[in-house]
Amino acid sequence: MATWDRSSPRLHQEAEPAVEGDPHLPTGRELSEANRFAYAALCGISLSQLFPEPEQSSFCIEFVTGLAKWLELSEAILPTMTAFASGLGGEGADMFAEILTKDPILKDDPLVITQDLLSFSLKDGRYDARARVLICHVTSLLRLPVGELDLLEETFLESLKETKEEESETAEASRKKRENRKKWKRYLLIGLATVGGGTVIGVTGGLAAPLIAAGAATIIGSAGAAALGSVAGIAVMTSLFGAAGASLTGYKMKKRVGAIEEFTFLPLTEGRQLHITIAITGWLASGKYRTFSAPWAALARSCEQYCLAWEAKYLMELGNALETILSGLANIVAQEALKYTVLSGITAALTWPASLLSVANIIDNPWGVCLHRSAEVGKHLAHILLSRQQGRRPVTLIGFSLGARVIYFCLQEMAQEKDCQGIIEDVVLLGAPVEGEAKHWEPFRKVVSGRIINGYSRSAATWTMARRWTSS
Repeated sequence: MATWDRSSPRLHQEAEPAVEGDPHLPTGRELSEANRFAYAALCGISLSQLFPEPEQSSFCIEFVTGLAKWLELSEAILPTMTAFASGLGGEGADMFAEILTKDPILKDDPLVITQDLLSFSLKDGRYDARARVLICHVTSLLRLPVGELDLLEETFLESLKETKEEESETAEASRKKRENRKKWKRYLLIGLATVGGGTVIGVTGGLAAPLIAAGAATIIGSAGAAALGSVAGIAVMTSLFGAAGASLTGYKMKKRVGAIEEFTFLPLTEGRQLHITIAITGWLASGKYRTFSAPWAALARSCEQYCLAWEAKYLMELGNALETILSGLANIVAQEALKYTVLSGITAALTWPASLLSVANIIDNPWGVCLHRSAEVGKHLAHILLSRQQGRRPVTLIGFSLGARVIYFCLQEMAQEKDCQGIIEDVVLLGAPVEGEAKHWEPFRKVVSGRIINGYSRSAATWTMARRWTSS
């Protein structure tokens, strides 16, 4: 198993008065000036450690200087923040994290930094994968469960839906969970709104915007809700979730692309989330694994997950060839066992089909076809992600066998484009029949914001076969 990991001007708003009885909602701006400096410095140093590549420098500097302004820090400290984001002062990350953990506000509300970073990252209508990796990293440095970020993201989406829901008798546990997060809803919207025409992020655009605005009015007041329903607000919503509501199932290949005959996204879950997962199957087989979604029944990386349906005809042919081989091997094992019984004389007279004695005759043709098509599918997937069909949200890619090969060629294609950063969060490859030399993987560093996990076998037999098939 090989893993590559990246180490572990302010919006003016006039917030409506808090509803009587609501708890006070702390923000990053309410920290002392020294601790706001520590907060921004921690992010700057973390960015330089997570994204040391030269092509990431502009993002790191822009992010930390924007955060400093968001926190209302003096412009005099901007050169210092730029230096941190450029790689200076790396030894101070733990020190700044320690300072923040002792802040009285964070002791009462330990998620202040996480939710503040989330609000800042979403304010322009896009959720960069690098920003999400940073938020996870800083959350860990502050000794908080990273899973809390998922809850805050869900809370953010909920805050833009109708806020009054009738509770059923069986929903008490759900109600308590919502109540625990309710205090963040007002801040998440206020932090992203500008009264009288500013932007507020939503879960969709188009005809649904007035409904969302109506529900949000109870949280941010009528002026803020008016901003949400404005043309500018709808444009930002569309930016985050895509023109079609960000559901990849809405994507249809309008015409045949090269050798590709089938390319469709199928939903694995019914939820919506600020980050999505795409799973890619490596082959199909009769029985339990005859569908693209079957191998991913237990996948729980995100509330919004899809599987890619591609070239089913050829993947089924490959699966049938693999089943034939496995069946033949089982028979051979049985014959070897019989040699040590009273039936040894009979089994010695058996002649096995020549096709079973030559694996290449069974599998070479479907495997070769699928090798070629997986590369084409990967390149097509790259251009779909680059065109933001999924909206401006982080994407995690997971695949096995030829599905992992699809991802490999997707990353390879994306690495050749200048706007490839900030789209892919994490990548998991299992048994990918691809080149293993470091020089082929190095370009992926600028594409993948988080981790690249490559699961493979060191077995000589497996390696020889993989090398042979890759070069076919």
